[in-house]
Amino acid sequence: MIEICFVCTGNTCRSVMAERIAKKMAKSLKMKDLKFSSAGIYAKGDNITQNASAVLKKLGYDSRNRKSVKLTKIKPNVIYVAVTNDHKKFINSKKVLSFEDLAGTVLDPYGQNLEVYEKTAKQIEKNVEVLLKKIESLRGVL
Repeated sequence: MIEICFVCTGNTCRSVMAERIAKKMAKSLKMKDLKFSSAGIYAKGDNITQNASAVLKKLGYDSRNRKSVKLTKIKPNVIYVAVTNDHKKFINSKKVLSFEDLAGTVLDPYGQNLEVYEKTAKQIEKNVEVLLKKIESLRGVL
């Protein structure tokens, strides 16, 4: 089992969107040995934002509400995918990469309109697609 945790600031938009997008993409690719989670460096138990939920629903992903989860302990067997390079610097692990390492920067949509959230979701989809392809290509060597 490969465990991947997406990390952003508050775990109410980008990282939770990445988690849910990755779950559906991996399932559609029949990648059953992957487990996804998400957390925020400064998460405070807030709900997923309404706009994140609305965009996830519109794009066909799980849009259920949930409380944000604070990143408290770095686990040695987890691969961390930070939304930005600043988040990556915060995570003290040899198993960390950022979206910027994969397919590019992901906008922070917090407090913005649905259009910005949808653009962010599309950026996340590209990054998750690259991540899953990398995992698939490494299977022979792992």
